[in-house]
Amino acid sequence: MRLIRSVPEPGFVPARPVIADRSPMLFRPTLRTGTFKLTALLTAVALAIGPVVPAQAQQQKGPPVLRDTESEQLLREYTRPILRAAGLEKQNIQIVIINESSFNAFVADGRRIFVNYGALLQSETPNQIIGVLAHETGHLAGGHLAKMREQLARAQTQMIIAMLLGVGALAAGAAGGGGGSGLSSAGAAAISAPQSVIQRTLLSYQRQQEENADRAGVRFLTATGQSARGMYETFKRFTDESLFASRGADPYLQSHPMPVDRVSALEELARSSPYWDKKDDPALQLRHDMMRAKISGFMERQDTVYRRYPLTNTSLPARYARAITTYLHGDLRSAIAQIDGLIQVQPNNPYFYELRGQALLEGGRPAEAIAPLRRAVQLSGSAPLIEMLLGQALVASDNKALTDEAINMLRAAVAREPEAPLGYTQLAMAYGRKGDYAQADLASAQAAYLRGDGKTARELASRAKTRFAIGTPGWVKADDIVSAKPMPGQKNN
Repeated sequence: MRLIRSVPEPGFVPARPVIADRSPMLFRPTLRTGTFKLTALLTAVALAIGPVVPAQAQQQKGPPVLRDTESEQLLREYTRPILRAAGLEKQNIQIVIINESSFNAFVADGRRIFVNYGALLQSETPNQIIGVLAHETGHLAGGHLAKMREQLARAQTQMIIAMLLGVGALAAGAAGGGGGSGLSSAGAAAISAPQSVIQRTLLSYQRQQEENADRAGVRFLTATGQSARGMYETFKRFTDESLFASRGADPYLQSHPMPVDRVSALEELARSSPYWDKKDDPALQLRHDMMRAKISGFMERQDTVYRRYPLTNTSLPARYARAITTYLHGDLRSAIAQIDGLIQVQPNNPYFYELRGQALLEGGRPAEAIAPLRRAVQLSGSAPLIEMLLGQALVASDNKALTDEAINMLRAAVAREPEAPLGYTQLAMAYGRKGDYAQADLASAQAAYLRGDGKTARELASRAKTRFAIGTPGWVKADDIVSAKPMPGQKNN
């Protein structure tokens, strides 16, 4: 499991959940030297499971992303039938895991579903997280992002017109001296009054989208022969947790339907499905439990892991979580023994070999990590993230005879996972070992760019250009980085 700082596309704003959105800030008109600057609610385009914080609290940087082959593969299997039922199977929709412990999921760019690791950890059954993914697929299938942007653009036009009319009244009042106080008051009212109306209109529209996504999600689950009980259970939990916080809140100033009303409607719809009582397959439940254990082992404190998975719990997921936290906290010998015990139970599980290799690699024994990582690559069908880990072990082994193998493997891995900085970082080291400094600089530039460090990326790419012949593929790639416009969140100086 790796933590990666992603580079977002323009306009991406990550959503963070709050229990109650008490005072959403849709627009803030500002008077500056005769012109008006309109600030739109960017969070409206991030359609989330829970309410989102106001735009001024949002971060413009891309969110820290967790990459893990085991978890991503399971989530792909969860979403594949849902996307097929929604008619989105050929759209290459990706599931991205965000490094946030809270329960949240959202869509923000029309081709990715973002889900916090907290949502995976807190979903006790596959059906619960599948219900969440079905809801977010409802947003994608309904084109809600594009429609919300249209609503925002329309609201901006309405606000600008209202503000200009207000400025005219203010100017007339000022020109009339003391006798124009009535016009001045009317001008101020003309500026402020439309904000409330437009705010309520947009929030009402977003609440309707959430309701539509609920209905679409249940429809997709029914079409794929799955229960909507998990989806209902998730929203019911939100209701229980937020009921007190939302007490007394104005229902017309909420970005999502009021909890009780929403869950009541969802329950009626979900119970109407013939699959309401259908249970998750035990084998799928085990894989889900293994994913949750892995997330706990990597992301939670060691004492928390042991409270969640005490030594008295001898299940495979519990042993998995304890093995991970043992290696992370420096007891490599005990961790390897525990991992070997896991391998004895499931000798064809690629992720146990991946864990063994990662523990040895990060424990300073890269040469010993190569064999289990080779096995993990073989059993996983050459998963690119595991190939990158193997490439790292090959490079770290300091065996020059393995350099060419590392380069070939890493090049193949980054070709299939072009947004993973680790692959380019290790590729740069491999090229450096071989003395190919042009390719080393280019790979380092690509890694820096993916990390969001535009300044370093351009410096390295500029140096790479001087080492490549003009017009060669390497020179062109380096020139692309030098010429690229900074992306949101990149360091530019």
